[in-house]
Amino acid sequence: MTGPIQTRREGGILEVTIDRPKANAIDLATSRIMGEIFAGFRDDDSLRVAIITGAGEKFFCPGWDLKAAAGGDAVDGDYGIGGFGGLQELRDLNKPVIAAINGICCGGGLEIALSADMILAAEHATFALPEIRSGTVADAASIKLPKRIPYHIAMDMLFTGRWLDATEANRWGFVNEILPATQLMERAWELARLLESGPPLVYAAIKEVVRAAEGEDFQTTMNRITKRQFKTVDILYSSDDQLEGARAFAEKRDPVWTGK
Repeated sequence: MTGPIQTRREGGILEVTIDRPKANAIDLATSRIMGEIFAGFRDDDSLRVAIITGAGEKFFCPGWDLKAAAGGDAVDGDYGIGGFGGLQELRDLNKPVIAAINGICCGGGLEIALSADMILAAEHATFALPEIRSGTVADAASIKLPKRIPYHIAMDMLFTGRWLDATEANRWGFVNEILPATQLMERAWELARLLESGPPLVYAAIKEVVRAAEGEDFQTTMNRITKRQFKTVDILYSSDDQLEGARAFAEKRDPVWTGK
């Protein structure tokens, strides 16, 4: 695929690369393209895992394209399916997404990374929420970040806009692994292949339950699981895959997942 977003597909894995020189910033048109891509990933049963990364070695994504904004792109314009970057508000995305951070990851770029399920970072990657310096709110990050890392660290980032290196990001827990830049994508694909081999119906149930649990008390979510009130849980517990998992365990063999 040509244009500001490059895609590569191998088996059940989709790699999505932001490719907008010089900095991989996202304008309205690019956001809409990303929304179509990630909605297609969500709705394609043959795709199991997505990787999102940036082109080049310096930038993952700095977020909103301020030059496009100066040229007329409205900050409250049409970002397309899934909101900014196609991921932040994409409903029912019940498949694993890996962010491979290859450089500067700030503002809306960090918010996109926070929309992934796992984050891998190159050793030179850096992270920040600099919106405070331009008099705006890091909206999605203000909602998500205090739930992912210690509250006081999140507020420090939001209030000051300071930069974190990969080591500090890993220490606070929003980066899973730090890797040499030359090994970043190799590791992302290794992890994606591991997830591709896993049970898609279980992944779907996990993601739906985790999303619901962010806004509910423990017992409410537990009751909804045990009563099969989550669509994904109901599908899982009525599936061939659930039976296959039990059989494989009893027979001491690897399960063969079909997603049915």
